[in-house]
Amino acid sequence: MVRHLNVKTKSRNEFVDITDIVQEAVKDAGVTKGICFLYVPHTTAGITINEGADPSVQRDIMNALSRLVPHEMNYSHREGNADAHIKSTLVGNSVNVVIDEGKLVLGTWQAIFFCEFDGPRHRRIAVKFL
Repeated sequence: MVRHLNVKTKSRNEFVDITDIVQEAVKDAGVTKGICFLYVPHTTAGITINEGADPSVQRDIMNALSRLVPHEMNYSHREGNADAHIKSTLVGNSVNVVIDEGKLVLGTWQAIFFCEFDGPRHRRIAVKFL
């Protein structure tokens, strides 16, 4: 069974820490051991696991992506969000997290981030437990 998590973003480019809502989904599903597969079914958003303790890390990643793939360039895609498509491809659209004793197995500083590149929007994340 596939579950869905809803995320509402507030700006065009944003990292949203979804670790707590994913952990709540694990608890609600009663999963104690396995894999949590998270998939973002959007072409202008992504998902990643990285440091969650220091918000400057997310700002640094977003700034680096913006330097690599600026919003304003001579892109062929005329909807005005070509950069968001490229950033989504670079970050990726899925992650897997081990579950043990009912908890996500993450490193001390790790968090799961939904990555918005074309917001603000209402988004969904598909969750499957294996």
